[in-house]
Amino acid sequence: MNKNAFISGASRGIGKGIAESLASAGYNLALCCINNIDPLREFAFLLQKTFGVHVKAYKLDVSSPKEWENISSEVLAEFGSVDVVVNNAGISYIGLITDMSEFDWDRIISTNLNSVFYSTKVFLRSMISRKSGHIINISSMWGEKGASCEVAYSTTKGGINAFTKSLAKEVAPSNISVNAISCGVIDTDMNSCFSDEEMNSLIDEIPAGRLGTPSEVGQLVLSILNSPLYMTGQIIGIDGGI
Repeated sequence: MNKNAFISGASRGIGKGIAESLASAGYNLALCCINNIDPLREFAFLLQKTFGVHVKAYKLDVSSPKEWENISSEVLAEFGSVDVVVNNAGISYIGLITDMSEFDWDRIISTNLNSVFYSTKVFLRSMISRKSGHIINISSMWGEKGASCEVAYSTTKGGINAFTKSLAKEVAPSNISVNAISCGVIDTDMNSCFSDEEMNSLIDEIPAGRLGTPSEVGQLVLSILNSPLYMTGQIIGIDGGI
């Protein structure tokens, strides 16, 4: 039987790349997003047709614990179980901390960090009862290094790293692995706020001489899923050597 994976923020960018990689490996997929549900449904249909797996799209506000409870019930009713949870949904904020409103701070904390807690809580219960599962959190190199004018974003990613290491210790006795992927600069819409000059300057700092791709992150997710369960609590970098 095919295994089942849940991926948040799957309508574009890294989430979309992960979804395609997992579908190509035979995983059934539950995909979610908040703003691009129609394109996500089209993408789900394409994956299902191309790879012969079961794929369903859901609209979800990842910052809402109530919606997480509802969506987890729907997903478990549809798929029976979830073997893999990929917490990918996230937003960015570029600007000085002194110019940031409390609303924007709360929004990025809720979307990027609280959502990881909500999703883990609703899907972990069944994983523990089955004594099997993988949780993969999409983090960023800025969670380790910190980024000027991205204090809130860096804070959420640093929190995800700590969450990953702590949860891994908690659930290892249940044969559940918890790891995070620390992404460098990946070629996604999130970087559209930067000018060509700024992007070229950033690329000059990357030893690999280019941006990473969502499909490369997807390949790394598959590598983690194919690794021994003894590999847990790790923050795994994919950043071109930066």
